[in-house]
Amino acid sequence: MTEWTSICRVDDIPVLGSRRVARAKGLDVAVFRSASNEIFALLDRCPHKGGPLSQGIVFGTSVACPMHNWTIGLCDGQAAAPDEGCTPPFQVRVEDGTVLLNTHELAHHAVSETRPIAGPQRRTPAA
Repeated sequence: MTEWTSICRVDDIPVLGSRRVARAKGLDVAVFRSASNEIFALLDRCPHKGGPLSQGIVFGTSVACPMHNWTIGLCDGQAAAPDEGCTPPFQVRVEDGTVLLNTHELAHHAVSETRPIAGPQRRTPAA
């Protein structure tokens, strides 16, 4: 039997906006609300350069990454052509106006994903 974790009320998410959900391990999950009040959840990381999708603009059932304007499908996390890549989606459901995420996925899904580190990286300690 699937366990679900209560995240917030639908009304707590702005229409055409999002809300971030922090996790004990891994990157945050972004929960989105469309103009027709559909709720979606994706890892808060664009597959291109790791931009925070929660800060993007929602339109239809997509979100535009705020960094480079990639279009990411909210249903499946797929980048729209000609771009390629995917960000992990999360199971979400709404009961009596409450947004719920799959408890197991919150704890274990895509926890090894990271954001790219900006700028040059040092492989050895500075002298």
